[in-house]
This record gives sequence, C-alpha cells and structure tokens, in this order.
Amino acid sequence: MTRNQLDDLIGQGEHTRLEFKRSLSSAHRIARTLAALANTSGGKLLIGIADNGKIVGVASELREMEKIEEATDRLVEPALPISYETLAPDGRLVLIITISESNEKPHYVVDESGKRTIYVRVRDKSMPTSKLIITPEMADRELLKSPMARTLIQYLRKNDHITADKFGKLINISDYRAGKLLRQLAERGLLLLIDKPRPIRYALKLAE
Repeated sequence: MTRNQLDDLIGQGEHTRLEFKRSLSSAHRIARTLAALANTSGGKLLIGIADNGKIVGVASELREMEKIEEATDRLVEPALPISYETLAPDGRLVLIITISESNEKPHYVVDESGKRTIYVRVRDKSMPTSKLIITPEMADRELLKSPMARTLIQYLRKNDHITADKFGKLINISDYRAGKLLRQLAERGLLLLIDKPRPIRYALKLAE
C-alpha cells in the first residue's frame, strides 16, 4: 500500500469495512473486531491511527502482532486467516490488517470465561448476535429495486438498525408481516440479524 492509498483509506473514516486503532489494548477485544469483519463483508484494520484519523504510529510491531495472532489463532473459532503489511509515513509505523469475508463463518469469539459469541459488523461497531444467517448469494437486483427495499436501505443508511415494529410503521404494514419481510431479506443476504439484546434488530449488510 502506498502513502496516498493509506491517506485515501483514512479519509473514508471508520465504517462497516474499516476500523482505526491507536494501539491494541487486548487480544480479547480485537478478536471481536476481526471476527465481526470476517462474519460480515471483510475489511481492514489500521493500527497506529487515532479515532480522528491522525497517524500516531505504534511503538512495537511485534507486540501488536502478538495480540493479533493470539486473537486469530486462540480466541476466534475456527481460526481466522489474515494478511498484514506495514507502512511508515513520516517515520510512524502503521499496521494494515486485511480480513476477507470468510467462507468458514460463523466465527465465534471466546471470551475470558470461555463463552463463545458471534459478532457482526454494523456500521463502525462490532455487535453480538446468537445466529448468523448464511446465504449462498447476495440479493438480486430486482429485489433491491423494490420500493420496500429502497425505503429500508435509505433508512438503514442513516440508522444503525431497525426492528419489525419500526419497519411496519415505516411502510404501513403489520408488525408480523414486517418481521417476515425482514427475515426474508436477511436470508437473501441484504440484512444482518442481531438479537442481543432483545428486541431482534436488523442492520444493513451490503457494503456501500
């Protein structure tokens, strides 16, 4: 990656497929981010970048990568392959971690007590859920062109998630029918289902 490419990435700000970290506080915390990216649409983790996009660099590549490797090999099940490269703009070391959308999902994160949890990526957050709907292919173009889907996508581009109750009010249908439609859209790969904590919510999966 070149300096210009890094600057372009940073200029996007954090989103579904991109996260900044000044440094890694613990392997357990970063495991959630890595698993969430792999369970959703993949993406990049930039270490040595502050939340505001300022390049601050890391003190030790070895220490940061030890936490990454502990997360990918011991705290995520099944183990998670990643690739990484380094860049040193103005002498400040930045680690660029690339995580592909996984073919082995769901990946579970094992916490300090041994509990296994699935995480998915919702905007710039990693959120827990008890299930991950695996779809063989993305929603077709005709589905995305429907007025109902367009209204939903517009809403979710401005909001993190939606419930069946809210969606029903949005398009003037019953809660039951709204919930059924949201579930169908999740099964087609358009939405992510999030059920921790209740009520069940749905978030946009498609990358912008």
